[in-house]
Amino acid sequence: MAKTENKKGDYGIDAPGVIRNLTLSGIVLLLLGMGGFFGLSGALRWIGAVFLLFGLFCLLEAVYMVWSSKVGKYYEREKLLDLLPWRGDEKVLDVGCGRGLVLNAAAKRLDRGKAVGIDIWNERDQSGNHPDVTLDNAEKEGVRERVEVVSADARHIPFADNEFDVVVSSLAIHNIYDKGERRKALGEIIRVLKPGGHFAILDFQHVDEYAAVFKELGATGVQIVGPHYYIFPPVRIVVGRKP
Repeated sequence: MAKTENKKGDYGIDAPGVIRNLTLSGIVLLLLGMGGFFGLSGALRWIGAVFLLFGLFCLLEAVYMVWSSKVGKYYEREKLLDLLPWRGDEKVLDVGCGRGLVLNAAAKRLDRGKAVGIDIWNERDQSGNHPDVTLDNAEKEGVRERVEVVSADARHIPFADNEFDVVVSSLAIHNIYDKGERRKALGEIIRVLKPGGHFAILDFQHVDEYAAVFKELGATGVQIVGPHYYIFPPVRIVVGRKP
């Protein structure tokens, strides 16, 4: 199937709280550093220089994360979807769909299929995260008739066994802090996949853990792709297939 057209929806800022904290920390450190560097003398002056460097580093991280949200994540979305074989009639599940970045792009690769997104709609993870926003973005992208959203937790996916041809997830599973609970979510992904169905999970944490769990659950062809640097922190993708 063809790659996704240029974006039309608004897919928000990822981890806005982290960006805010980095920005504030950077400003404070820069101010302290300038005061120390220009107000002290001798060896103490270098303490100010260290504060300046750390402040600059925090601000650069914040800028990188904003760029990731406004530009980089669109490239990573395509890398994720390009790792999957597409016919055009798949039923796709996006776990932690947020405002629909991956969900709507997957729907664009379908001729007769359906793309379903689940989320708990936490605005700490993504600004303006709400199902109405997701559906509005689907409308703007011209895929509303192929998109459905459901409020649900990844650890308790409300669908039958063997229902989906493809399951994707982007920057979502790491938000489950307990390792055992993450395993539940990965188990749910395998459960709802049809035999022969494919999964692709993008994240910046726990990716080796995901791969190991999928192998334990019997998935085949499990491999890790990346790292990729269009998103900060850098991300990797674990792909595989349900036997």
